[in-house]
Amino acid sequence: MPSILVVDDELSMREFLKILFEKEGFTTLTASNGDAAIELLKKNRVDLVISDIKMPGTGGLALLEHIKKTHSNIPVILITAYASPEDAVSAMKNGAYDYITKPFKVDEIKKIIKGALAGVASSTDQEDTDADPFSGIIGKSPEMLKIFDLIKRIAPTHANVLIYGESGTGKELVARAIHNQSKVSGEAFVPITCSAIPEGLFESEVFGHVKGAFTGSTSDKVGLFESANNGSVFLDEIGELTPLIQTKLLRVLQEREFKKVGGIDTIKINIRIISATNKDLEEEIMGKRFREDLYYRLAVVPIRVPPLRDRKGDVPLLVNHFLEKYSKMFGKEIDKISSYAIQVLMDYDFPGNVRELENIIERGVALENSNIILPESLTLSVHRQGRNKSTSDSPIFQEMGREEELFEIGLEKVMTRIEKRMIEHALKAANQSKIKAAELLKISFRSLRYKVHKYNIS
Repeated sequence: MPSILVVDDELSMREFLKILFEKEGFTTLTASNGDAAIELLKKNRVDLVISDIKMPGTGGLALLEHIKKTHSNIPVILITAYASPEDAVSAMKNGAYDYITKPFKVDEIKKIIKGALAGVASSTDQEDTDADPFSGIIGKSPEMLKIFDLIKRIAPTHANVLIYGESGTGKELVARAIHNQSKVSGEAFVPITCSAIPEGLFESEVFGHVKGAFTGSTSDKVGLFESANNGSVFLDEIGELTPLIQTKLLRVLQEREFKKVGGIDTIKINIRIISATNKDLEEEIMGKRFREDLYYRLAVVPIRVPPLRDRKGDVPLLVNHFLEKYSKMFGKEIDKISSYAIQVLMDYDFPGNVRELENIIERGVALENSNIILPESLTLSVHRQGRNKSTSDSPIFQEMGREEELFEIGLEKVMTRIEKRMIEHALKAANQSKIKAAELLKISFRSLRYKVHKYNIS
């Protein structure tokens, strides 16, 4: 299990965090100051450090600086009872994973810890990208580990594979992983999007044609199947094929041969067919829209790729991957995402799956001017609260109480509570900087200062 080092000069805080983390299954070491922590780091494997800032001797900021020089891969979370914008800025600039203030909520620190440890797993994976046969697929969830195992087992065979999954789940990446681990990995991998080719052109594109076969065919054309000979063909959106094309494709799969449009010579092929669909083909068969015999030819081995909402544990890994990718692409030095921004993503349904998450992070990196992605840089769709959730299911409304209770309290008092909670959330997201919090709330600094005093927000 991951090992966490807790550094705090208060014995009660060390014991509390040790009990909390060990209850979660983590190995936990403790130190009363930065010097003792440095000695423990020399002798023990540590995956994460959580340290107080104000301590006798070597404090948290100095310890952070030391760790980034000697153990740069270890994330450091700083905690303090004496929050200041200067400390927060210094902590983040020097490479802290996050900065939180006492008193903190148990659930909050659990989420931050898990996000930080997931980030370590991601960076370790990236170091081995070239040797990793699944370099294009990011995931450590049980659902994805099952898929990795299945890919390893079926790749060496020549069995046709049918990949099920919603749009944006990464079906083509799974297809490429199967090809890359197969015995024909050195041969061609040819993707074909079935819905993008009109029925009248499908045969010409896929099987090829000879010169003069039809108006405009001024030369022989090699089809996609022939160009993939001895390799793999990926038929994406297979459920969109018309009945006529389904019939022609079935014959090719049965006979392993075809003729070009207008040709008389038979062309023998040896290809592996990997198909993908976001439709329920068994339902399509029941509706007489898909041939049952073709289905059984294609689905020798079926694989179902889960939607992102069913593997939320992979979100931090994917975020780190896309953050690194687009920071390099845009020439920016954005290497972190705040715990609050991660929580916004963890609470989101992702109707567009991994493709949507990538788009969100790409846009966030493009919009962000600091070195950390904050919640306001994330642009989510109208599905943000989930497909079946009402406005009253949002975190702030949950804190206010049930709808019946809200009606009893009255609108004015409810709005006052919401305003106070919004300000508190904004201050947390801005690491207690009133200037940044005012920007998040789109109010003036003077107005925020007045409201902080009015609501007695510490």
